[in-house]
Amino acid sequence: MHHWSLNSAESIWTRTEKHRQARASVPLVALLRVRNEALILEDTLNHLAEFADVICAYEDASTDATLEILMAHEKVFLVIQNTQWLAGVDNRLLSETRHRGLLLQEAKRRIAFDWCMCCDADERYIGPIREFVTSPAFEKPDAVRIQLFDAYMSEGDDHPYAGSTPLANFRRLFGPERRDILMLWKNSDLAHYTGLDAREPVVQGQAESRFFCQHYGKSLSYAHWEATCEYYVNHFPFDSYGKKWSQRRGKALHARSDFDAPLFEWGDELFQNAVRIY
Repeated sequence: MHHWSLNSAESIWTRTEKHRQARASVPLVALLRVRNEALILEDTLNHLAEFADVICAYEDASTDATLEILMAHEKVFLVIQNTQWLAGVDNRLLSETRHRGLLLQEAKRRIAFDWCMCCDADERYIGPIREFVTSPAFEKPDAVRIQLFDAYMSEGDDHPYAGSTPLANFRRLFGPERRDILMLWKNSDLAHYTGLDAREPVVQGQAESRFFCQHYGKSLSYAHWEATCEYYVNHFPFDSYGKKWSQRRGKALHARSDFDAPLFEWGDELFQNAVRIY
């Protein structure tokens, strides 16, 4: 199993550990990778704090107030700060995996916890996650794939997110394309991250699809959409990322999904018309 080491540009900050060391195992630790997320980060941390006991974050050389927001939030216990952002396709593919692996490794060293959840700043999770991780272990799966749907800007619903309201339910319409992503798993010495561009860890045991996720990476604003297009075009493989994102430039407003499917309001009709993609 891979052991991740800090490099010369990285350092670890932790909140005072005495009260953590005196406590028994907590039910849930959330892992979060962030870079320049000051606009949505306070809401993200408040959202995660609704069901997670502790938040551990990797701060990837942000140039805005991301680091300060992380360190000020009471649920953030550990921050790995990187001061040198690495550009280029190879670096970004490796970093996606390495940052999460390093976070998981350092969380295990410092905190006793029962469950772990890998989160992104632009995601909002729907469902009784807290009740799940604190309920008796009998007949619970070892890992959970959370069902993610993309939110879209549409006619009459294209105002930019300004940070003054909760991001959950910010947009009205979602695409029916559903990605079931392994985000939540029972803590184990065997759980680890490996390979390139890994959102999901390698875990042992049974995994089931439960809960939902509203993903806002495509719908914060016109400016954010164009910046996302440029990011994937410039820093990820062209065949798998760059080509489709280059074709999406100037197309932030949607009447149909990026996969040419009708859009639905959040709820049963969306779930009933869901098409699972990978």
